[in-house]
Amino acid sequence: MATPLTDQEKRKQISIRGIVGVENVAELKKSFNRHLHFTLVKDRNIATPRDYYFALAHTVRDHLVGRWIRTQQFYYEADPKRVYYLSLEFYMGRTLQNTMINLGLQNFIENRSSCFLDSMATLGLAAYGYGIRYEYGIFNQKIRDGWQVEEADDWLRHGNPWEKARPEYMLDGSKWVDTQVVLAMPYDTPIPGYMNNTVNTMRLWSARAPNDFNLRDFNVGDYIQAVLDRNLAENISRVLYPNDNFFEGKELRLKQEYFVVAATLQDIIRRFKTTKKGTPGRTSFESFPDKVAIQLNDTHPAMAIPELMRIFVDIEKLDWDTAWDLTRRTFAYTNHTVLPEALERWPVELLETLLPRHLQIIYQINQSHLDRISALFPNNIDKLRKMSLIEEDGCKRVNMAHLCIVGSHAVNGVAEIHSNIIKTEVFRDFSELEPEKFQNKTNGITPRRWLLLCNPGLAELIAEVIGEDYVKDLGQLEKLNDFVDDAAFIRDVSKVKQDNKLKFAQYLENEYRVKINPSSMFDVHVKRIHEYKRQLLNCLHIITMYNRIRKNPTAPFVPRTVIIGGKAAPGYHMAKMIIKLITSVGEVVNNDPVVGNKLKVIFLENYRVSLAEKVIPATDLSEQISTAGTEASGTGNMKFMLNGALTIGTMDGANVEMAEEAGEENLFIFGMRVEDVAELDKKGYDAMSYYKKIPELKEVMDQITSGFFSPKNPELFKDLTNMLFKYDRFKVFADFEAYMKCQEKVSKLYQNPTEWTKMVIKNIAATGKFSSDRTITEYATEVWGVKPTDLKIPPPNEPRESIKNHKPT
Repeated sequence: MATPLTDQEKRKQISIRGIVGVENVAELKKSFNRHLHFTLVKDRNIATPRDYYFALAHTVRDHLVGRWIRTQQFYYEADPKRVYYLSLEFYMGRTLQNTMINLGLQNFIENRSSCFLDSMATLGLAAYGYGIRYEYGIFNQKIRDGWQVEEADDWLRHGNPWEKARPEYMLDGSKWVDTQVVLAMPYDTPIPGYMNNTVNTMRLWSARAPNDFNLRDFNVGDYIQAVLDRNLAENISRVLYPNDNFFEGKELRLKQEYFVVAATLQDIIRRFKTTKKGTPGRTSFESFPDKVAIQLNDTHPAMAIPELMRIFVDIEKLDWDTAWDLTRRTFAYTNHTVLPEALERWPVELLETLLPRHLQIIYQINQSHLDRISALFPNNIDKLRKMSLIEEDGCKRVNMAHLCIVGSHAVNGVAEIHSNIIKTEVFRDFSELEPEKFQNKTNGITPRRWLLLCNPGLAELIAEVIGEDYVKDLGQLEKLNDFVDDAAFIRDVSKVKQDNKLKFAQYLENEYRVKINPSSMFDVHVKRIHEYKRQLLNCLHIITMYNRIRKNPTAPFVPRTVIIGGKAAPGYHMAKMIIKLITSVGEVVNNDPVVGNKLKVIFLENYRVSLAEKVIPATDLSEQISTAGTEASGTGNMKFMLNGALTIGTMDGANVEMAEEAGEENLFIFGMRVEDVAELDKKGYDAMSYYKKIPELKEVMDQITSGFFSPKNPELFKDLTNMLFKYDRFKVFADFEAYMKCQEKVSKLYQNPTEWTKMVIKNIAATGKFSSDRTITEYATEVWGVKPTDLKIPPPNEPRESIKNHKPT
């Protein structure tokens, strides 16, 4: 079998496949030089690497623009139903290389919502992403003396070559009671589909104060204060709230949520009115749900429901029943969590202060809803209480998940097990009332970014044996099952993994000054730091391995490099303590001469999309060890599986479906299932009983408690140990023994490289289900009422009239 090209050779292979109008590489160079000189006003003597990046980005964007305009012309002419995806968090990652792949400008190169936008464009859907253009993104994480320190992520300080400001579409984003108007400035980013000339739009809103802001102050001579007060408006899009699965009812967050939905709905209605061929001079809204589908990604954009009602009733003068029917048929809601503390519940008092009209509308929606429940279940006060949008216990609050369910025609979870839990437990009463409304849409990832871009060696190797069509039809990967016993293919897959590991080991040496053993097992656990994701369980395993090596240094031991990464939300004390424990354990393990190269512990600083693209292709073992019934889905597990890592995990989230697809024997599954957790809850979880009966667990906990890993401050981890012994909702000790035994199975298999790689191939072959193309196809046909199409929009060099001959299916 041919040896795959090196990454360096592939980077040199600039392809113009599929791009009409790009005659040759020389033209690309010419365009690059033009942008360096005329856009950036630099020459090669003074240009920085960033200048070269911007010049290349502008060059690539030139090839997007014609397609971007042509796509919007096509949508205007064909007038298809449009899909609007509302999310307060779009983690786009690097744009340049992903764009080059989708345009076909480069074959294979390096690089919870961005995957979906990619798939919507690839499937030819008339779709738009809407969110906030945060001036400061998720914070940059620094590790200082083992502690997380947050630094502002000023990601816009050098500008963004991909976005296009649209001041001509600036809207009144929000109007608070007794305050000034806040304007919403749109910034558009192109989202290209894969090799189909479709370029959709992600529109992000930035908050702006109008020029006459607080002119009352100006009129009494306080011009300076009037200008300074502009910040109060513009703070709305200043910073992204980190998601730690714990709802905090902050006023600024509510303003952000209303700001994005108010601007977005105005934009949607403007577009509806300009494309709708209705009665001259008057818009008929009867067809609104036939032309508009709005997906609420989590409860963050839930205020869109009362806002659309306000527009229909107060502005467009529709009667209440008609407006409500149109609203429910327009919205669909995706739930992302089963943790009760994560569900948004806004205090009525705050809504009354900021959005009194919306509160009135919510009350009216609730009254109609409760009247219906009363008619169906007379005198059942308990059911009324459980299903009300307004929670009365303690401070009066609006349950935003209930609002989303009542105001939508479809509700879905993001993995089979998660969807079952929300139907049978979290929203059981609603599901029993309207079972047809509840669906499952298992999450997916885009193979363009998460294979072609981040793992070119593997992508090329797969293309050599099954062809390139798998990029748009990931189900074709099942053909790899024919090569499970092919010695040459096994060798090549193993070599690609080893090359990726060598590359990542070099990165770690450069960045962390840590030399690791590239032939050791790369055992990786990267995700947000949270108690339910159980980084603590992993940490207990690290200490157990350390103790075993110390007790018997000459015993056989499969070398491991344990890599953990992720951010703790700034206000989440326990998550920050978990990071400190991991780094403290690493400090001891990595500097113990008895351990040597057998075990290393690395905490990856500032884990983010671009770092994920480096570590995921190099991973041997993927840790997906949340307590069964707590992880909604996960997509990291899918990314690792696609890139040839084996999974150690509980039967939680999408792990369940991964085990179904690949066969449970091809994953390392351990621990309690959902029903076991429920049973233990009934019986009562007693952490101390596990501590007393498992000697290795007792030893580990005694070390942490005694200050073995924090000799200068023996009490440092008291909060953590107290939580594990007394308040651990996620039952770390209950799964400890099963996890240790499963890890021994992992080590045993790793000693047999051929059998390990065979299992890797079976896993890659089983990832077809986890393409975001499949997810979006299901949303399109089962929720939004639109059909994906493999139709190619005519490229910019064809006459514009040809658009009319290209009707979407």
